[in-house]
Amino acid sequence: MQATDILKNEHRAIEQVLNCLEQMAFQCLVDGTLDRAEARQAVDFFQTFADRCHHAKEEAHLFPLMEARGCSREHGPTGVMLHEHEQGRGYLRDMAGTIEAAAGGDRGALRQFARQAGCYVTLLRQHILKEDQRLFPMADHYLTEADQEALLDAFADVEDHNTSAGTHEKYLQVANDLADRYGVQHSVPASVAGHACCSCAHHGQVGVGQS
Repeated sequence: MQATDILKNEHRAIEQVLNCLEQMAFQCLVDGTLDRAEARQAVDFFQTFADRCHHAKEEAHLFPLMEARGCSREHGPTGVMLHEHEQGRGYLRDMAGTIEAAAGGDRGALRQFARQAGCYVTLLRQHILKEDQRLFPMADHYLTEADQEALLDAFADVEDHNTSAGTHEKYLQVANDLADRYGVQHSVPASVAGHACCSCAHHGQVGVGQS
């Protein structure tokens, strides 16, 4: 498994929850309702799994290594990806700030949550497409086998230091629980958590302590 394969697998889980968030936004506008607990779960998933784990792997390790191998931040894709990460954080903050009022039935807050959710869904879907189709193939071209191995170890360190034990598995289960609630197809079964989806599996394969 290459480091970019881990990121692609994480994308599938992120897309699954994006589909759930899209359904939440639809209910805000059509039914005038938002489930407080489920909205909080979705925002927490994106802030923790997508940002503190997935984006942290890219920002702290993948992007700098690509740039060290000759990929320009100013004229290449890494600069664009970093900008979009920041955009996404803004949408998440706005969503988090409207959940309480929206769940209480405030129409303005419901519209605001739906608007920010829609912007976030559109941004992340396009972002994932760019990474899967352009950035990751470019990374695989630029990076050596030794680079890929180093990234796998670095990704496992992100799991260790940015989240507590079992966090990755917890959020994959959250993704599946939300999918069941909103009729969204599962992309990453919880049964493979920690194996096909994260760097913990690589840690075990190379004989380093599991996260």
